[in-house]
Amino acid sequence: MLTAKGLFQEIIDNDESFRLFCSIAASGEAQGGWENARIAALVAPGMRDLTPKITRHGADEDKHGRIFHALMKKRGLDPVPVPADTDYTMLLEERGIGLAHEKLRADRPLTEEDVIVYLAHSRVTEQRAADQMDMLVTHFGNHPELGKAIHMIDNDEANHLAYCHEELLRLAREGHGRLIQRTLRESALVEIQVYRDVSLAVMRHMGRILKWPKPKAAALSTGIRAVYAYERAAGWHKMVDLRMPERLNALGGPVSPAPAF
Repeated sequence: MLTAKGLFQEIIDNDESFRLFCSIAASGEAQGGWENARIAALVAPGMRDLTPKITRHGADEDKHGRIFHALMKKRGLDPVPVPADTDYTMLLEERGIGLAHEKLRADRPLTEEDVIVYLAHSRVTEQRAADQMDMLVTHFGNHPELGKAIHMIDNDEANHLAYCHEELLRLAREGHGRLIQRTLRESALVEIQVYRDVSLAVMRHMGRILKWPKPKAAALSTGIRAVYAYERAAGWHKMVDLRMPERLNALGGPVSPAPAF
């Protein structure tokens, strides 16, 4: 029987698939770190109270990238180029989700609407990240090689998600509710498509490395498409709901240091 735990165990037990997994994860975190650093530098003049939190968000993601590189280094592995069809952040940008890199590379201040779009997009993608990390903590939280890293990243992702909820609710009270809800819905519907496509691509690459038989690969593909069908029908609502988090001011403090491996 195929299970998430069993599949991930296969991936981390093989150096080549583990290296690809960590390379994909590290690249995505580094991209997120760069994006947040640019947003913090360009934040709209009337929203500069958010600058320390946006900066911390980016610093956390840079830290996660270093963690994945450290996990590879511990095994004596070097990162590999990330296949274009597995590049989640770039595929989202190509679909118009989030702030365009062209805008972030410019030196013009962002507008308030830009910052709201950033927060709404982050609320959607951080939900995905938090759910994935919860799954990894459940199955691998006590893993001797990965456990410490998984717990740290899981805690950070929970903080990021709480921050997005709190700030979007505050902005909704200030009169931006319609823009927030429209952006959340648009982002969620595109994200679930991109996540499906990236998941299928990652499984293709892993299947090639691990030499999965065709029936196993077909079953995985069917499962990924079934998850998408559920998310398209109803599951996407989880990504757009806003509620006051238990963790208030979750990004109000300093970045926690990365653990040694």
